[in-house]
Amino acid sequence: MKCNQLLLTLFFTLSFFNGKAQEFKLGKVSVEELQEKNHPTDSAAVAAILFEKGAVNFEYNQNDGFIMITEVTTRIKIYKKEGYDWANKAVRYYIGANAKETVFISDAITYNLIDGKIEKTKLKSDGEFDEQVNKYWRRKKITMPNVKVGSVVEFKYKIRSSRSSELTEWSFQSSIPVNYSEFKTFIPEYFVYNPNIKGFISPKITKENSRKSLSYAYRPEASPGERLGSSSSQEKLEFSETRTTYVTENLPAMKEEAYVNNIANYTTSVSHELSVVKFPNQPYKTLSTDWESVTKTIYDYDDFGAELNKTGYFEEDLKVVIAGLSSPEEKFLAIFNYVKETVKWNDYYGYSCNDGVKKAYKDKTGNVAEINLMLTAMLRYAGLTANPVLVSTRSNGIAFFPNRTAFNYVIAAIETPKGLVLLDATDRFSTPNILPLRALNWVGRLIRNDGTSVEADLIPKAPSNDVVMMNYEIDTNGQVSGTLKRQRTDYNAIIFRENIKDVTEDAYLEKLENDNNKIEISEYSRTNENDLKFPIVENFSFSGSNFSENIGGAIYINPMLFFVEEQNPFKQENRAYPVDYGFPFIDRYTVTIKIPEGYKVETIPAPLLLNMEDNLGGFKFMINTTGNSIQLVVTHQINVPIVVTDYYPMLKQFYQKMIEKQNEKIVLRKV
Repeated sequence: MKCNQLLLTLFFTLSFFNGKAQEFKLGKVSVEELQEKNHPTDSAAVAAILFEKGAVNFEYNQNDGFIMITEVTTRIKIYKKEGYDWANKAVRYYIGANAKETVFISDAITYNLIDGKIEKTKLKSDGEFDEQVNKYWRRKKITMPNVKVGSVVEFKYKIRSSRSSELTEWSFQSSIPVNYSEFKTFIPEYFVYNPNIKGFISPKITKENSRKSLSYAYRPEASPGERLGSSSSQEKLEFSETRTTYVTENLPAMKEEAYVNNIANYTTSVSHELSVVKFPNQPYKTLSTDWESVTKTIYDYDDFGAELNKTGYFEEDLKVVIAGLSSPEEKFLAIFNYVKETVKWNDYYGYSCNDGVKKAYKDKTGNVAEINLMLTAMLRYAGLTANPVLVSTRSNGIAFFPNRTAFNYVIAAIETPKGLVLLDATDRFSTPNILPLRALNWVGRLIRNDGTSVEADLIPKAPSNDVVMMNYEIDTNGQVSGTLKRQRTDYNAIIFRENIKDVTEDAYLEKLENDNNKIEISEYSRTNENDLKFPIVENFSFSGSNFSENIGGAIYINPMLFFVEEQNPFKQENRAYPVDYGFPFIDRYTVTIKIPEGYKVETIPAPLLLNMEDNLGGFKFMINTTGNSIQLVVTHQINVPIVVTDYYPMLKQFYQKMIEKQNEKIVLRKV
């Protein structure tokens, strides 16, 4: 299924619901709220947002122009100890060079019911913290005092920002129930924002226009050679303002489910992207109305497109790297590996360079943009058709709507007659078309030299393999001992290499033994750990006594030993979100079992072949007996990385039958 079709499944046409607006104000906590023991519609909820209201206004002064004011008031009920974290709040604010933000937290009070009376505990200074997140962001945090089961907490925070390019994204839903959520915007006529709503619940939306006036002190600027005057005049600015109100009520908690990319992709929310600025007596400034204008704007940034044109800092070194290489594949592999080995990622995301590609190359460290724009420039210098691809990472969410903040990452792509070759030099285990998992997020936008762009499909097509060959024998006491060879390719390999990169062999083996029913491992070896051209392979011998039961002179044993899946990961009756595996895969197990002398096979599981509709995947369980041995071949295959919700009932049933078959046992009877 194409990516665009997948995106369309996530949205509903906006609709309105009837409901009388209610008044929610801080300081009006009721005895009934404090007495409530469980949430009325979700008894498992550890806490609930009783109400949350947000409002965005604009203020104006001569020095700074329009300043955006975001004010949020929240009341939360704590039902269980596990909900204590909801009595804490963290608010990020921007401290970059081009714009500043400030955060003020107030009206923070904890309410408890003591002997039938409401007791208030105000937040003190020792419960408020301000910490650095990175060079662009700080975070203000509060820890509410005297929180108990049954408490109600309230707080308000205000953000003053000169960054008017985007409004705060407002999430109506959360991981706990939300009784009432309201978001208002008061937008002056000089700004046009595109509202983007996602999720499965449609807010009630109302709009109205009104005239607005602002008063501010005006002091004329001095001409060259003149002294700055001390007098100022009071000026008045009149304009039209659009007030939009979004309201939702009684929203259920967003439940984490197996194989969800990022649950925020499906949470009901509204975001606003600035598309047009139209000040009086000035030409309209169009910022972003579609993907073409978004990518053109990004390409024109000094810390993006201009960085791609710099080549002098690497030219002499690169000539040595590609000397004697003739084919495009030889060249891009050599350049790709050179960048990976030369410049290390500093863990900063972003599609904009921080210190620039030249300094990153000199210092041998840089952010995502510096590394992958450098890679793109080198590929172009070598004569390859290479371009950057804007990406939104899995943690950042899917880029549903055209806006500059939809992306937070950039990779390189080479255009070939067979399609795109995707490259990310920030990860030492990445290979061509095998990106780090963080970048596997449906689609990106490839930007060409002229600033035009096209959609770039990031979804892997080829399956990643996990192939296990296991030979073991069973003794008369049910003890097993044998050998195992396991081979992982592509994404299975990159995940495994990432998991073991900083782990000692002793620590890894201890965990492997504990995770696999206390087996004992010996003669362990690993090959191709750093040779990314080949699958990574493990070999070891094992023994264990926790895999069989002796009942009435018979041995009962599961032939797959520690590779059995015991529970269906899909537990919900219905599912609202697609199943996102990340990549297609084939898990194959070839098992040979030697029967103990003096025993015969009394019962073996029947073979089973399962195929899902539309070639989504399949399961094969083939078993037979030859002499004193049993041969088993098991294959679990998923052919698409994303399964839409329409197929969920079938997928759930498929897994149930597969797991039931995997858990059937062989019965060996003494002759």
